[in-house]
Amino acid sequence: MLFLAVFCGFLAENIREHKIEENRAKELAKSFYEELKNDSVNVVIKTQNRIKQENALKYLMKYFKDSSVTHVSKTFVLNFQYGINYRTPSLFEPRTVVLEQLKNSGSLRYFKNDELQKLIGDLSVAINNINDRQALESSARIEYLNPLIVKHYDFDFDFILSQSGGKNTLENVLINEKSDSVIPFHFKKIESFDAQGTANVLGFYAMSVLLGTRQLHYQKYIEVNAALLKQLRKEYHLE
Repeated sequence: MLFLAVFCGFLAENIREHKIEENRAKELAKSFYEELKNDSVNVVIKTQNRIKQENALKYLMKYFKDSSVTHVSKTFVLNFQYGINYRTPSLFEPRTVVLEQLKNSGSLRYFKNDELQKLIGDLSVAINNINDRQALESSARIEYLNPLIVKHYDFDFDFILSQSGGKNTLENVLINEKSDSVIPFHFKKIESFDAQGTANVLGFYAMSVLLGTRQLHYQKYIEVNAALLKQLRKEYHLE
């Protein structure tokens, strides 16, 4: 009888611990699912912004090869803003609060599904690759684009643009794009401007830097994110 009582107590404790782990796994899965779902929307927005930036850079490449910068149009200025001054709107910074909790606290053990654990590992790799690639983009920007901005950009234009009523530069550019008004933009130091060299720099930044990040690393993240959302829905009946 004593053995039976001890054995039953042991079983009850195991059942209780198993139930606690199940509940904990469900809570973590729900939080992780929301984190992933928000980023699945965000990465699509950032991808669209990158395509807009790449197209603007292509426009500028062609413009610098074929046209004069003595008198530039509003279309040129807008493409300059989206192509060269566009930075934060095209940066994807995934939320990793729950992911880091899963990895660092040992909570990943609550997820018994092997495919789920594998996908979480794949997600970590995809995020690390994005961060490394975007750090490379920052280095390329500092080396190649910033000197162009410092030397030739019209900061008087920025001052007038800042009075458009938006909360930040991007909003001001959007307001300016939709309005009929034209803010004067005077390309500086035209006499020392290297049009062909600048076109090459912009081509390198658009095709070898931005495009590679979007097509390879962003796309990989999108695929892993979608697979994880599907697996979490299936495993934990999430909506």
